Amino acid sequence: NPSFCEYMAPSLDARQDIVVVEVPKLGKEAAQSAIKEWGQPKSKITHVIFCTTSGVDMPGADYQLTKLLGLRPSVKRLMMYQQGCFAGGTVLRLAKDLAENNKGARVLVVCSEITVVTFRGPNETHLDSLVGQALFGDGAAAIIVGSDPIPAEKPLFQIVSAAQTLAPDSCGAIDGHLREVGLTFHLLKDVPSIVSSNIEKCLTEAFSPLGISDWNSIFWIAHPGGPAILDQVEDKLGLKPEKLRATRHVLSEYGNMSSACVLFILDEMRKASSNDGLGTTGEGL
Repeated sequence: NPSFCEYMAPSLDARQDIVVVEVPKLGKEAAQSAIKEWGQPKSKITHVIFCTTSGVDMPGADYQLTKLLGLRPSVKRLMMYQQGCFAGGTVLRLAKDLAENNKGARVLVVCSEITVVTFRGPNETHLDSLVGQALFGDGAAAIIVGSDPIPAEKPLFQIVSAAQTLAPDSCGAIDGHLREVGLTFHLLKDVPSIVSSNIEKCLTEAFSPLGISDWNSIFWIAHPGGPAILDQVEDKLGLKPEKLRATRHVLSEYGNMSSACVLFILDEMRKASSNDGLGTTGEGL
């Protein structure tokens, strides 16, 4: 569609026509892969959380996915729209809460993103939009989250604790707006410094209850907002280069896939640990 390549051409209808159909279909592929590896019948799935920043529709992509997979009509669904890069960790936090507070729950988490909703031509006065065009990519990932696994299940990771916070002076650093021209993103050049200047305080608040203060003693599934963010976080915390290896690999191979990135990085880390002959998924012991 030629209007996609212009900076301000009205094109939302054409973009929506694509993502409303293709986002659930892409999510289905990821979900089927996760269910196959899980090894349990899909009838055991009690909850579905579908996350996307690519388009909005009713009924939502969670409904479409339920139909595409042939899940039970009574499966409990939650649709997360327009959460951006924040969504990868958030969706796992919500799945953890659902799994721990509903006995026997098995939560299917699906993140599916297609950049046609954000792709646009350049503009000389808004060069920041080119950053997003260079970084963002398409992708979908899925995972099953549960509590109290049965012997037939083989858990890959354990979510011990989950927290979130607001970084001071971050208002307006990253904005996304759904307009006639599609989903527009604006990124300030200060984003890497805002993240790096607040990262240690956030980590201390999250990990001090667990008695952890050595940031090289834990494994890292850091969302790859961009190379500059990763470089500054690594420098600020004195991280060993291998700590962000999985994140950098996913960014270089697939780009920033918004909500799907965290699940891609989890998968990359567990595969690397297995290939290295290590005893656990999170960099191994």
